[in-house]
Amino acid sequence: MTEKNLIINNRTITYKGVFLASELFNIINKTIKELGYQPQEKKTEEKVVPSGKTTFVELRPFKIKNNYVTLMLKVKINLNQVIEVTKEVDGLKKKFQQGEIIVIIDAWSLTDYASRWGMKPWVFFMKSFMHKYFRRLPMEEGFTGELKSDANQLTQQLKAFFSLYKYQVAELHQKTKITENKSPENTENKPSKNTKELDGSSD
Repeated sequence: MTEKNLIINNRTITYKGVFLASELFNIINKTIKELGYQPQEKKTEEKVVPSGKTTFVELRPFKIKNNYVTLMLKVKINLNQVIEVTKEVDGLKKKFQQGEIIVIIDAWSLTDYASRWGMKPWVFFMKSFMHKYFRRLPMEEGFTGELKSDANQLTQQLKAFFSLYKYQVAELHQKTKITENKSPENTENKPSKNTKELDGSSD
């Protein structure tokens, strides 16, 4: 029996302006691999409407820590009302995409201690209850900390990527907007109500 623990829920980063979709996916895939995750694409959808193209991609990269613990990031990428535009960069005209990007990050810890210890169902239930409301084992705390750190690094890489366009593209100075809805550590599967407004520059 696999136990799923939601550590970070619905951390949302939103960007409006010009970008290169290929660079967006490159930075996500590069960061995921550098953090030791195996890439896994769950779903891709694309729709063309009069106002532009809409694309949805869901990634579920995972990192196996041992036979009983796996860390997983769920990354949902929404590209809304995307059109192609030409902007001036360093005096040269370059083609970009323009629209809205919404990236939602969840962080999950997947454990299978029932198989490890051959637990009876009621023993597994009691361990899960103690786990959730009282105290985790030191090794599990370490895995949870690593998962949080991985999600934070991916978040920072995305914020830096979006902020780069503020300085690259001459016409972006008054048009770029980045916001982050940063969820606290989640132990009861409740989304955060804390929304942080950013000024388009990296921390």
